[in-house]
Amino acid sequence: WERKEKLMGKKNKKNQRSMCSKVERRFNIPDIMAIENRAEGVEDDGIREVKGHAAVFGQTTSIGDWFDETIERGAFEGCDLTDVPLLTNHDFDKVPLARSRRNNGSSTMTLSIDDKGLLIDAKLDTRNNPEAAALYSAISRGDVDGMSFCFVVAEDTWDWSDEDHPKRTINKISKVYEVSAVTFPAYEDTDISARSDKEALDNARQLLESKREEERKAVETANEIEMLKIQNRILGG
Repeated sequence: WERKEKLMGKKNKKNQRSMCSKVERRFNIPDIMAIENRAEGVEDDGIREVKGHAAVFGQTTSIGDWFDETIERGAFEGCDLTDVPLLTNHDFDKVPLARSRRNNGSSTMTLSIDDKGLLIDAKLDTRNNPEAAALYSAISRGDVDGMSFCFVVAEDTWDWSDEDHPKRTINKISKVYEVSAVTFPAYEDTDISARSDKEALDNARQLLESKREEERKAVETANEIEMLKIQNRILGG
């Protein structure tokens, strides 16, 4: 674009909101904990509790070194948190280790929003599920120390002040599809999963290209409107 086009369209470079698709994000916040609540004299039923944040507010992540992304506080207001499974490393081929179902006290997992972000509280059946026992042990030992989640963005905002490296703010999340305990909370200072980094990078690149095209069209429209205003002032003068 010409420099004058950039200047004329500058007012359109912020607060651009749009509808988006399902994405996966990992956060460098290793706070998942294994909690043992066995009472003395009571038979051990093998149920163990794990808690941690699958998403955090205000943490900036670099998406493929193409743009920065942040989840805004309040993004989960009105979000559908029902029937969300707990997995390990996003492996949908395995049986869920817990599930939110109706996301209440009768579910094996509950999701809630606190000052930090999206908090999960899951009850693992370590007696009857070897994979649940393995995960609980790995969390207790610190071998697994992070979480991730897969979700749908309902609304976002793009700031193009730095056109080479724009900033994306996620304003609203409509649905959480799954949460996972992950071996690597972050992948080389980005959110890209080591398991599916090529697909995630391709999706991020396509998203950025789409947003750049939207921005280009918005600038062109703003320029055309400005030129019409100038012509009207000249003809009217």
